[in-house]
Amino acid sequence: MCTSIAMKTNDFYFGRTMDLEYNFNECVVFTPRNYPVPFRKMGMMKRHYALLGMATVMNGFPLYAEAANEKGLCIAGLNFPDNAYYPPDEKENCSNISPFELILWLLGKCASVQEAKELLATTHFIHIPFNSDTPLAPLHWHIADRESSFVLELTKDGTGVFDNPLGVLTNNPAFPFQLTNSCQYMNLTANTPSNCFSVDVGLKPFGQGLGSFGLPGDFSPASRFVKASYLALNSVCEEDEQSSIAQFFHLLDSVSMVRGSVVTKENRYDLTLYSCCINADKGIYYYKTYSNNQLSAVCMGRENLNGCKIKKFPLRTTQQIAWMN
Repeated sequence: MCTSIAMKTNDFYFGRTMDLEYNFNECVVFTPRNYPVPFRKMGMMKRHYALLGMATVMNGFPLYAEAANEKGLCIAGLNFPDNAYYPPDEKENCSNISPFELILWLLGKCASVQEAKELLATTHFIHIPFNSDTPLAPLHWHIADRESSFVLELTKDGTGVFDNPLGVLTNNPAFPFQLTNSCQYMNLTANTPSNCFSVDVGLKPFGQGLGSFGLPGDFSPASRFVKASYLALNSVCEEDEQSSIAQFFHLLDSVSMVRGSVVTKENRYDLTLYSCCINADKGIYYYKTYSNNQLSAVCMGRENLNGCKIKKFPLRTTQQIAWMN
């Protein structure tokens, strides 16, 4: 169960919580422009935009969970079980792509949301697992730049491309339901609430925050969608980098999962493995892990964008403490 958010202050920021009950050998991965990327049906992409994000690298292929390219286009894949459907057959006159190739396909070729939509119009997704031991994950995708964002969903009904004015995505149900469900919370306000109960009863708020009474706080996808959207849309912070980063991680923390709060059917614990915030304008990837609250960062601009080898940055998972004495 994950939550992704797009936010703009002076710069554009994009990130997510990765909520899972297991690690997937994840690390921060930088893919330079000249690293050859092989596609199962579309040949080799020898040159492309540089990428930075969280991935596991298998047989030299970076399987990104989320990433941004050097142009500021961002993508995150979020769990979409029972709904995701990838057809088995190729389609003529289209680029046939496996879902595990999607992030590299779009970020390697597209500089904006508009270009991504245009490329998707001629892209057909086909059920090709990475290998026999690595099946395709059921996903939908949050795709954003500093101007707008949209959601891509592949179901038995076909390919859905939905503009996302809220800039937030979680897991099931499908995105159209999430928008409809949000209408139930139109009464929420960050301000002191007015008395709509009765004009004949002089009710007054007995404390601060009563305008948000009814804001869901559980860990279900629909509730996290509403909570993250409400907080993101009412977010107020300074325009500078430090304030923006701090605010972004506060938004993610509001929907992060504590070990033990959600137990799966396999008796395992869902928790927030990591949270990340990407300054997509500057190409900086910030993250923290469940066991290390201190922020770590990787800057794309400090790497050789024209290189031909990927670079992996192992996660810092041991708690870092700034001692004061």
